[in-house]
Amino acid sequence: MSGIKIRGTGRCVPEKVVTNDDLAKIVDTNDAWIASRTGIRRRRHCAGETHTALCVGAARAALEKSGIAPEEIGVCIVATLTPDHLVPAAACLLQRELGLAEDTLCFDLNAACTGFLFALHTMECLLAAAPRKYGLVIGAEVLSRILDWTDRGTCILFGDGAGAAVVEWREGWTSIGAVLGTRGDDALLRVAGAETGERSFIRMDGTKVFKFAVETVPRCMDQVLEKAGMTADDVDFFVFHQANARIIDLAVRKYRIPPEKYYKNIEEYGNTSAASIPLVLSELQDLQKVHSGSRVLVVGFGGGLTWGGALVEFA
Repeated sequence: MSGIKIRGTGRCVPEKVVTNDDLAKIVDTNDAWIASRTGIRRRRHCAGETHTALCVGAARAALEKSGIAPEEIGVCIVATLTPDHLVPAAACLLQRELGLAEDTLCFDLNAACTGFLFALHTMECLLAAAPRKYGLVIGAEVLSRILDWTDRGTCILFGDGAGAAVVEWREGWTSIGAVLGTRGDDALLRVAGAETGERSFIRMDGTKVFKFAVETVPRCMDQVLEKAGMTADDVDFFVFHQANARIIDLAVRKYRIPPEKYYKNIEEYGNTSAASIPLVLSELQDLQKVHSGSRVLVVGFGGGLTWGGALVEFA
């Protein structure tokens, strides 16, 4: 038996705040319409900050919180779909900026909004064979780069930011028991690549993605709990991908989760894709809502279509 636990978290978001009223000036919408359908009132957009800068800020905060030095990191994974470059990977640029050892395994992973969970599972597997048993997992996005400002169905939803976690692997610790899935689909949610000749904007069938999420989130939660041999009552905190407040509310009602055991920050950040879950984890740790020994069920979904869940413990 072996697994990982979270030692420390960190986050970094751009300074620029974009409100619903700001968006109402450029697209046919208003604050009440956006808030009632999504729960979003504000989001952050980069206005000079780079993807790399967000990664560095979040990573440094997580390292400081964990008390782990850069030279102790054995693996670094950045979950993202909006890096500064296709090559080099965001993780390679982060390696340089943080001064990670040159034998540190560094790479990017793209599973859209589920990316951070895919990266946590991958990290648990890789650290088992790594000489240094600490890993750095980052979820970071600059989604404002790929928004179509004439499409009110998507431009109102997304924000920029980065969240990071330093994890430790040990023999004797319980695995996070990740449950991950993929259903190949390029119709409901996609961003075109260079070979298509299209502009690389987010295209999404919001109604069908909402239906997919409402069906997938509880099924994934059930599978995680069954795999762990637990019930919802055994979980200290629930962290949902912050895509739509209504999706979270439906899951909360189904599992009768009390208000003190879940958290929403979608009002402030919007949907930040791979950064969504680690941003929540970082805020929870700073607010002391989670601490050493806390068992947190995290669940997400995204383009691909992808979904995932895991039961993560804080060291």
